[in-house]
Amino acid sequence: MKKLVVLICFLVVGSMYAQNETKPLYEKEGDLIKVTHFHDNGNIKEQGFYKDKLLHGKWVIYDAQGDKKVMAFYNQGKKVGKWFIWEKDELKEINYENNAVASIQSWKESTKIAVK
Repeated sequence: MKKLVVLICFLVVGSMYAQNETKPLYEKEGDLIKVTHFHDNGNIKEQGFYKDKLLHGKWVIYDAQGDKKVMAFYNQGKKVGKWFIWEKDELKEINYENNAVASIQSWKESTKIAVK
């Protein structure tokens, strides 16, 4: 189950990234580079930071309407902490330890309880 959720996450992120034709915006913030990718309609598609050419800190992915779809965290290119994925009627929380999935929880809008 964990591998399936991770695979879906990568496919969603990859498909969103592959469809982007608008040029990204790069901004220097201290020792970080903030990167913003845009949807064709001008809304933010993805926003996050690089440090020493590696993903670092918080990354957020939005759909074309501006709704948050994924919130992820990196530490020098490695997945860390709690990632959140918003789907139609479900929120998934994926906890990363040592760059690997440690646990997954899901919350469905209809039940209001966590499913492990």
